[in-house]
Amino acid sequence: MWLTIPVERYLKAFVDTLTMVGVSASIAVVAGIPLAVLLIVTAPGGFLASPRLYRMVGAIVNGFRATPFIVLLVALIPFTRLVAGTTIGVWAAIVPLAISATPFFARIAEVSLRDVDPGLIEAAQAMGCRKWHVVRHVLLPEALPGIIGGFTITVVALIGASAMAGAVGAGGLGDLAIRYGYQRFDTQVMLIVIAVLIALVSGVQATGDAFARRLKRR
Repeated sequence: MWLTIPVERYLKAFVDTLTMVGVSASIAVVAGIPLAVLLIVTAPGGFLASPRLYRMVGAIVNGFRATPFIVLLVALIPFTRLVAGTTIGVWAAIVPLAISATPFFARIAEVSLRDVDPGLIEAAQAMGCRKWHVVRHVLLPEALPGIIGGFTITVVALIGASAMAGAVGAGGLGDLAIRYGYQRFDTQVMLIVIAVLIALVSGVQATGDAFARRLKRR
């Protein structure tokens, strides 16, 4: 097949997208799970109930979730420059991607943690388990299939957001589609990028679903 741009550019854009999504998703997990646990244990009825703290953290999470990514991307430019030293490129895009994905994943993980049978928590407390042990050995293991499902959704959302970040020079497949597919009216580039993104999303979704089903069986 005759390509209008070298295959190396597709490969570089694909690697850039994987880098943005992979690093951002990792940050979202590391920060999102503790945030979800904090929301669960401080909620009314939680074993560390603190309504004021719960409302404050919840308001911050909801604020970031309610902000469209493209708006957040622009609003965080000063912070991105402070952290990454630049406002363009892959590593600059990771900052708003991670900040956007963390509260999104935290809310999904919170729902999974809330669905854990309260009887299991009460049984663990009756056996003398400390609160940290309840979280570590009851809440998180029982909610893990749902958390994996939520992480899969988060990664899929990050793939879409990373493509959107290409509009402001972040690199990756989105940047390739805009610069060559849209601005140069190259339909071939646009179609190839769309096909790669569909394949990537389908692969991530299938892998996450299979992993979650395996954990449920266990």
